[in-house]
Amino acid sequence: MTEMVYGSNPIRVTEPVLPRWWRTIDKWTLTSVFVLFGIGLLLGLAASVPLATRNGLEPFYYVQRQAFFGGIALVVMIAISMMSPAMVRRLGVMGFAVSLVALMLLPVLGTDFGKGAVRWFSLGFASVQPSEFLKPGFVIVVAWLIASAQDLNGPPGKTISFALTLVVVAFLAMQPDFGQSALIIFAWGVIYFIGGAPMTLIVVVGGIVGVAGLVFYEASEHFARRIDGFLSPDVDPRTQLGYAANAIQEGGFFGVGVGEGQVKWSLPDAHTDFIIAVAAEEYGLILVLVILALYGVIVVRSLGRLLAERDPFARLAGAGLACIFGVQAMINMGVAVRLLPAKGMTLPFVSYGGSSVIAAGITMGMLLALTRQRPRGQMSDVFRRGR
Repeated sequence: MTEMVYGSNPIRVTEPVLPRWWRTIDKWTLTSVFVLFGIGLLLGLAASVPLATRNGLEPFYYVQRQAFFGGIALVVMIAISMMSPAMVRRLGVMGFAVSLVALMLLPVLGTDFGKGAVRWFSLGFASVQPSEFLKPGFVIVVAWLIASAQDLNGPPGKTISFALTLVVVAFLAMQPDFGQSALIIFAWGVIYFIGGAPMTLIVVVGGIVGVAGLVFYEASEHFARRIDGFLSPDVDPRTQLGYAANAIQEGGFFGVGVGEGQVKWSLPDAHTDFIIAVAAEEYGLILVLVILALYGVIVVRSLGRLLAERDPFARLAGAGLACIFGVQAMINMGVAVRLLPAKGMTLPFVSYGGSSVIAAGITMGMLLALTRQRPRGQMSDVFRRGR
């Protein structure tokens, strides 16, 4: 009777976390990531054995390490994908701050492992490359700044984001790491453009990048050597690009057969930067097209889901994460087929590398979190929040 007179308190039925996560997550993107990681382990079984043999290690030493770090990356990805956009923003800001400090300390505490570029911290049992972890955090911070600039009386987020980009690129160029520098500038440009930047400013920034490239070409022997090698009409068959080009040609449509490839015995980075050459030689064009399709599914599906997103931060950050993920894959494969100069950039989830695969897991976790289906509310709610 009491309930009939006074009414009862409504009981809010909350859906458990895992079922809600599974219902709202983009399953096509999630599946594509797992398939890419599986392909990476498969290629690692072939590509990393020669390196392990040369270093006097067990044949599958690098594959085991990749499986270990990849397992961590996938767990991290799933955990982050359960976060709300606000939690993703906090994680990105903190991660960017830590990575930026680490990047600044590289000239003092970093090492180059004999590769001519100081990009890593050596921990003895492993190495850490701060620039890999910097990228997802940078995208989140820039998206937050530019989204905040759209609010009434908001901060000058676009100006701050541009200054921040210059600082990050300057420290990356000191290593030198021009590939990651270009990726950072690209990420900023994508977010800035989606956020409403005038085309004139984009053209001006492109001109500045071109002038900076000429300056570095004249000042850096490392940079000039790579550009000259790319522009040369003849490819030395004893160089990395030469070995990769020959492997891709030998593979043809169906490949020479599992374990029959030879490029892995010649290329020192066959398991990292040139893993796609191993795939093309042993499995042929078919596997390369499958890998391309998987990256395409991730990028297109993510951007498609973001079209319905009304939160400016989620839309900007998600687009930036999807674009840098896809462009990094495109750069890696473009280098292998000599469409781009050598960059020293890994193929996400496929190439060997602890920092690379864990950073890719963080990136995809953030992207999956931002592209989850959420209640959209009414359009009037959006205008009401803007007042």
